[in-house]
Amino acid sequence: METNKNELYEYDESFRDTIATVDEAGKRIWMYPKKPSGTYHNRRIIVTIALLGLFFSGPFIKINGHPLLLLNIFERKFILFGNVFWPQDFFLLALTLISFFVFVILFTVVFGRLWCGWACPQTIFMEMVFRKIEYWIEGDANQQRKLNKAPWNTEKIIKKGSKQVIFLVISLLISHTVMAYIVGKDQTYDIISASPSEHMSGFIGLMFFTGLFYWVFAYFREQACTVVCPYGRLQGVLLVKDSIVVAYDWLRGEPRGKIKKEEVQTAKGDCVDCKLCIHVCPTGIDVRNGTQLECVNCTACIDACDEVMVKVGKPKGLIRYASYNSIQDGVKKLFTARVIAYSVVLSVLLILTSFLLFTRSDIDVSIKRSKGLTYQKTEDGYLSNLYNFVIINKTFSEVTVLPKVIGIENAYIQQVAGDQIIIPAEGKFEGVFFVKIPKEQITTGKKEVIISFTMDGKILDKVSTNFVGPLPGSK
Repeated sequence: METNKNELYEYDESFRDTIATVDEAGKRIWMYPKKPSGTYHNRRIIVTIALLGLFFSGPFIKINGHPLLLLNIFERKFILFGNVFWPQDFFLLALTLISFFVFVILFTVVFGRLWCGWACPQTIFMEMVFRKIEYWIEGDANQQRKLNKAPWNTEKIIKKGSKQVIFLVISLLISHTVMAYIVGKDQTYDIISASPSEHMSGFIGLMFFTGLFYWVFAYFREQACTVVCPYGRLQGVLLVKDSIVVAYDWLRGEPRGKIKKEEVQTAKGDCVDCKLCIHVCPTGIDVRNGTQLECVNCTACIDACDEVMVKVGKPKGLIRYASYNSIQDGVKKLFTARVIAYSVVLSVLLILTSFLLFTRSDIDVSIKRSKGLTYQKTEDGYLSNLYNFVIINKTFSEVTVLPKVIGIENAYIQQVAGDQIIIPAEGKFEGVFFVKIPKEQITTGKKEVIISFTMDGKILDKVSTNFVGPLPGSK
């Protein structure tokens, strides 16, 4: 009778009671991951160079003379790919954020935490920048342990001191770049080129960001992924057995045990229990225990295992990108009912967001009747209402608009300050005007009025408001 290998291999689930970076007493376990190398790591280096190049050059990239990305939360002004967005465009921001979260859900359901391992800023800076500097100065994992246990001599002071100075300089560079994304590169330059007393809030902001980044990358490290980041917790409810993650092939690897190259051992699996997959893991987990919240899919264990498999004459891929079902049943299935449902929702959101974005007007107008005032009669047979209005210019150019009542014969607008309204670039204009309508047009005491705002004959926006007149039967 053939025995199912799944029945012979059972996980020890006790590891799920704790996280690898904290001991039973709640004390931090400092991680000393072995220096990674291999095919996947080389690919991650290429991706890292591209993403860091984009990150540090972003504030200097302009589209039509305007920033590629600006997230000015202080002035509530946001620029994306050269397009400016204001608080009045909040519905677009909300739809964009909802679309992003649905995309994250869909991406996680299909590909697990691929984002964490390849594109997350925390992982990129920690593993591909700060950790690289640490390897360069202090050596590999065993050398780092030895250095930390050594007494404070000249060598230790030089190595530790130089590492911390470099960490601080990089943190300064990151904080200045982040500031440039928030207030713009020109204002950032003004802050750093002048005395701190002239731009105290900007100086405090830079120092805060610098201290935060330095603390995270020099001390907090992988705890940001395992303790703080909610994405690791979310994967517990988002991942399914068809999700592609960094997985250990237990069918092929178990029962694990020491073997030699070309040794014939039918009673053993391919896993030689070298524990290199644990030693290279930046969060200290054993991937052979299955999917865990600490795993950021960095692929370091794949490269380490592949190297061992080559040495013992076994096929690569004992640890690989795979789903639970693809390992257990040998069937790869990406388009499940859940994936299709998320894809449909995401498509609808993207279509709606794109439509609203492309049909967005260059100006935003709000009009309200002046409080406490009723209609007025004029000698030429017109009724007039006074309105307060605010116009926000969403473009980078000065806009001159002309308001006009549409749909009501002989109705017109009498402005208090000139015939035209000039709104500065990225600015707003507040004013008042009278709407005048022939009294015979007002038969119900209240009438809807639509006012258009045109520039060079092109309607930029339309606003509906109420016009108040005498009640029927009154004189």
